[in-house]
Amino acid sequence: MTEQQQHLQSVIQQGQTLGEEINKLNEQVASKRAMLTKLQGVAEYLDQIGVKLPEKEEKGAEATEAEAEPVAAEVE
Repeated sequence: MTEQQQHLQSVIQQGQTLGEEINKLNEQVASKRAMLTKLQGVAEYLDQIGVKLPEKEEKGAEATEAEAEPVAAEVE
């Protein structure tokens, strides 16, 4: 086999490997998207039946979000 043929074979193998990795990642994305949809549905249901977090925790979450926003802006 010539050097060029070996190179072609290597390129084809790398392409196949990348294709397989992409397929696996797409499967993971689909699975995680389905889980997120389910979790959002559960959260909506709990909200509709009146389940709320204690006021104290909500303020803590708001403070955490407010602190995180400037950091996120700096990263962008």
